[in-house]
Amino acid sequence: MKRNIIEAVRLEKKISLHERELSILKGIDLDIKRSESLAILGVSGSGKTTLLSLLAGLDVPTSGNIWVYGSEITAMSEEDRAAIRLKHIGFVFQTFQLLNNLSALENVMLPSELVGDKNSEERAMDLLARVGLDRRIHHQPNQLSGGEQQRVAIARAFASSADLLFADEPTGNLDSGTGEKIIELMFDLNRERGTTLVLVTHDKRLSQYCDRSVILDSGIIVS
Repeated sequence: MKRNIIEAVRLEKKISLHERELSILKGIDLDIKRSESLAILGVSGSGKTTLLSLLAGLDVPTSGNIWVYGSEITAMSEEDRAAIRLKHIGFVFQTFQLLNNLSALENVMLPSELVGDKNSEERAMDLLARVGLDRRIHHQPNQLSGGEQQRVAIARAFASSADLLFADEPTGNLDSGTGEKIIELMFDLNRERGTTLVLVTHDKRLSQYCDRSVILDSGIIVS
């Protein structure tokens, strides 16, 4: 039996907006198993990205609890949550989040370098070759197409050797053809490395690749 890598219990997230309180998430319960791939679906404004941020320890809920690898991250300081992210978590952002002053190679090397990996360059070169960018390693992000930038972002996420990978609308800024290639690439790498993959998307093509999916509607899991 797979052990849960993430457990979320009764998550609530509220923010103040124009002198009134807005509920973004309302009592979310969610378990994610080791090596599972999960798609979180929903229309814009349903709370998908907020939920992803909470599960990754980038934000804290108004109430409720989250455990990652058996440790309650909702009881941790930001410094301790950052240490968990550095050790276990990789990200693929919709807006790529590449550092413009670094080359593709340097962007991919960065996560490994942060954890002191002496083979960071070799690992980055191998991953860039896997994503078809071995001839673009010295190009900076502004010299790459949107699809190429997303491939660099995926290589960077896997370069960290993270065993828990979050992706926020990974095909949201790409045309359908490029998006399909990105999906196949991400799941190929995921199967090889046995990571746990949590995707936020409104793209039903993505959910079909996942072991299971949940649907958010107005901050509530409805399916």
